[in-house]
Amino acid sequence: MKVWVDPERCQGHTLCSMIAPDSFQLSDIDGTSSAVNEVVPADQQDRVREAAQSCPEQAIVIADE
Repeated sequence: MKVWVDPERCQGHTLCSMIAPDSFQLSDIDGTSSAVNEVVPADQQDRVREAAQSCPEQAIVIADE
């Protein structure tokens, strides 16, 4: 499973980093999110999926391999 955050859509709501703190990091400049790693470890996949579903802007993109 791969994940990335669309920088054009992310508005910095921070929900993803609250739900999956090991998978998303926030910018110190504007608070927008990015994926820590493109490839999501198996033990973090459920949280990443939950974060994607919770994103108000639908900025988190998941690709199953």
